[in-house]
Amino acid sequence: MEPLGRPPAGPYDAFLLVSFGGPEKPEDVLPFLEDVTRGRDIPRARLQDVAEHYYRLGGVSPINEQNRRLLAAIRAELDAQGPSLPVYWGNRHWHPRLEDTVRRMAEDGVRRALAFVTAGFGSYASCRRYQEAIERAVAAAGPEAPRVERLRLFYNHPAFIEAVADHTRHALARVPAGRRSGAALVFTAHSVPQWMAESSDYEAQLREAATLVVEELGEARRWELAYQSRSGDPKTPWLEPDVGTALDRISRDGITDVVVVPIGFVSDHVEVLYDLDIEAADRARALGVRYVRAATPGTHPAFARMVGELVRERTAGAARRAVGRRGPAPDSCPPGCCLPPSR
Repeated sequence: MEPLGRPPAGPYDAFLLVSFGGPEKPEDVLPFLEDVTRGRDIPRARLQDVAEHYYRLGGVSPINEQNRRLLAAIRAELDAQGPSLPVYWGNRHWHPRLEDTVRRMAEDGVRRALAFVTAGFGSYASCRRYQEAIERAVAAAGPEAPRVERLRLFYNHPAFIEAVADHTRHALARVPAGRRSGAALVFTAHSVPQWMAESSDYEAQLREAATLVVEELGEARRWELAYQSRSGDPKTPWLEPDVGTALDRISRDGITDVVVVPIGFVSDHVEVLYDLDIEAADRARALGVRYVRAATPGTHPAFARMVGELVRERTAGAARRAVGRRGPAPDSCPPGCCLPPSR
């Protein structure tokens, strides 16, 4: 997919953070969920059920505030290490909306921007839909819209692995020393329908990243990859095992401590806070398994540094760093990658 917008003229002149978005007050919750599910014929009762997750957490998702802090960290990184660019932020599903942000960029005279999407793994939902959202926003902004080019996926960037491993070490440190060596790790990511997994490298990328984190920790330890937050038609096959199933298996195997690492998420939001900190933690407690959850990368210094490195790959020809077997991801998806079933 080629970026839309005016043909590039000279170097990049802006940075754009692209994220999912979330409600910041209780009255925003249902409109936000309606926006997310538009066109999918989700029953109103199901939206009300999901809304209760938000209300239990005060009706506020922390994702927007985390994005504000991430954007500040990225601005500081770019100012310190270059290139110093104006920074913008737009969401797919809530304010500040991506369409409004791209329109403002056009009004500000931006001609060519680099976009960092807060999703490190490739699937139709986590990769191509963001690209399509960027293209729609650029088209809506009209002929003066900037050209917006996306930075590559970062699941195997060494600074991303460093940030996840560092938070995992801190979580393991919360396990009493006498039990720490026996604690299992469960890496989690958002489940997707099986058809979506089959049209992408989502599973392989997640497994690669989890393997790299374990290697970075430098110690032999039981670990597994599990999925969370599935939704939609229960008859449709989705990626498994669910994190609850993984906890059941850990309990049956006599393991008494588990650290859950939400490797598929870059910031805390309701699917992390509710699905892991409430539902999965309750499941572990009922099983008699002691439960600790590692933090998401958030504004870890290595994560902000990684974004700067990705920018400098494109602006200054910096080395394209990656660890593991797969090498750095391409700057844009291959034509047949991450397609929806209708295609």
